[in-house]
Amino acid sequence: MDRTSIFNVAALRQEMILLTLNEVIESLNRKGYKAENQLVGYLMTGDPTYISNYEGAREKIKTLKREEVLLALINNYQGR
Repeated sequence: MDRTSIFNVAALRQEMILLTLNEVIESLNRKGYKAENQLVGYLMTGDPTYISNYEGAREKIKTLKREEVLLALINNYQGR
């Protein structure tokens, strides 16, 4: 059966960003940090040391561009 599949790359990227962000949040929470404070510090400054190394959270967040993270968060908030 020949079918053409259409993929929305932007939507897939946003979903990947949100999944990675959730992994980072869960790691920070398990470590005992207040994840929202750590993420705000990182997003405002770009300094990855705001994110703990615990469970590879810092390396995960560094794979994402801060602008993309902010855009994904805003789109998700708006239901897009």
